[in-house]
Amino acid sequence: MLLLFETPGGFAIFKVLDEGKLSNVEDLGNVFSSAESARKMVKLKAFDKFDNTSEALEAVAKLVEGTPSKGLRKFLKANCKDETLAVADSKLGNIIKEKLTIDCIHNNAVMELLRGVRSQLSELISGLGEQDLAPMSLGLSHSLARYKLKFSSDKVDTMIIQAIGLLDDLDKELNTYAMRVREWYGWHFPELAKIISDNILYAKSVKLMGNRINAAKLDFSEILADEVEAELKEASVISMGTEVSDLDLIHIRELCDQVLSLAEYRAQLYDYLKSRMNTIAPNLTALVGELVGARLISHSGSLLNLSKQPGSTVQILGAEKALFRALKTKHNTPKYGLIFHASVVGQAGGKNKPRIARSLAAKAALSIRCDALGDAGDNSMGVENRLKLEARLRSLEGKDLGRLAGSAKGKPKIEVYNKDKKMGSGGLITPAKVRLLSLQPLVLSAIVTYLYCCFVQTYNTAADSLLVQTPASAEDGVKEKKEKKKKKKKKAEAEEEEEAKSEESSKKKKKKAKTEVEFEVEEPAKKEKKKKRKHEEEETEEPAKKKEKKEKKKKKSEA
Repeated sequence: MLLLFETPGGFAIFKVLDEGKLSNVEDLGNVFSSAESARKMVKLKAFDKFDNTSEALEAVAKLVEGTPSKGLRKFLKANCKDETLAVADSKLGNIIKEKLTIDCIHNNAVMELLRGVRSQLSELISGLGEQDLAPMSLGLSHSLARYKLKFSSDKVDTMIIQAIGLLDDLDKELNTYAMRVREWYGWHFPELAKIISDNILYAKSVKLMGNRINAAKLDFSEILADEVEAELKEASVISMGTEVSDLDLIHIRELCDQVLSLAEYRAQLYDYLKSRMNTIAPNLTALVGELVGARLISHSGSLLNLSKQPGSTVQILGAEKALFRALKTKHNTPKYGLIFHASVVGQAGGKNKPRIARSLAAKAALSIRCDALGDAGDNSMGVENRLKLEARLRSLEGKDLGRLAGSAKGKPKIEVYNKDKKMGSGGLITPAKVRLLSLQPLVLSAIVTYLYCCFVQTYNTAADSLLVQTPASAEDGVKEKKEKKKKKKKKAEAEEEEEAKSEESSKKKKKKAKTEVEFEVEEPAKKEKKKKRKHEEEETEEPAKKKEKKEKKKKKSEA
């Protein structure tokens, strides 16, 4: 039996000298305790050395995937004729057996044998010391790690950062140039700004028309709709704008060319950004869109940096100033940042926007990690998460209330109320009463006793008659109800009249009470006034009496 052993320097095939010891797996460790005993157990038959690092990397990468390389196939064909080969990987053994028709073995005894050979490798292979194996294994491990990462120029996110920055700059420049065209040409044809609202169509129309006098002769069907074209031609005839020279129109047309060329380049740049995003971050693109995903990557610096962020950070990414201002002033923190511009958040109402933004940020964090660290290049995860978010949005907005009201297996049946249903013989028979018949006898008896205890005090014998009513008796019952309603109306009118009379009498009583109180208040005031008058009269009468007395005294003295 032969043993295949992989080393950082190449492949080795050992001949097993004593196959009987393989039956005792536990004792194999003692066999490789020393170099002499190891040489008695196995012997090196052949060794295939790697020529360079790339060859070693290719061979090891094939082994990791479970397939033999070209060099290994040649090596096995040359040295394993009519022999049984012990391998460390069962998958590799199956492929070797299929393609090279070499019998392969993989069991616990083989694994113990490989472990023993590894412990005495420098002694079993001459010219391969431990000081040589350490740097070889380190270099090969680094190369294998780089190969597993599958570094590719297509996965570079720097291009996305530059593209989204240039796209934002182009939008600003386009807006500035378009407004300058409107202001400049507005002196000549001010009515055109209200007729055409789109900046690109405005620039195309100005470039084609030039002077407004030419509008009636030109055909704008390729640029504008028929209604807009007719309105433009009518406005050009009665326009209140000033006249401009041909030199002014030349410069205006050149500016229109700049606007159109920038718009064309922006469309090309957007297509490039879309293709890059679908290559680098397909799941994030399917979830939030190309522009929002590219802005998230640009804001964080790279896709790998963005993948390290939790969902809560992704949610408010782009609103850092508002966050720290809210923490400083102890106000409410922002609920969303750049993720606010995603279409799923835009579809939600005002109250549900924070909830959808939080859910979207959590799903976006998972999609970003899948794009940055996963091997799959499809957008299945992003599409699945978007469908879940849209379903949650419908449930929050109340568009799927039937499912929320019932279980997941069966939705509740909502029956429409019918007032005529009461008037038949089965007026009081409801689906709930019918369902009681399907219950067990003990449960049914318990329910009946409970209902009897609840309603025994307020039992109404008139209600029993409704269960056995015929259609004729139902009509009589309707007539009786109408008569009762009339009586109730008469009673209510009589009560209203009595209330009105009582209110009038109470008002009269209140008026009398007020007059009596006023009279009682007026009497002491009148008495006080009389006293004051008497006092004033007495004061006026006293000097007159004094004068009369003095005159009488004078007369007496003279007499």
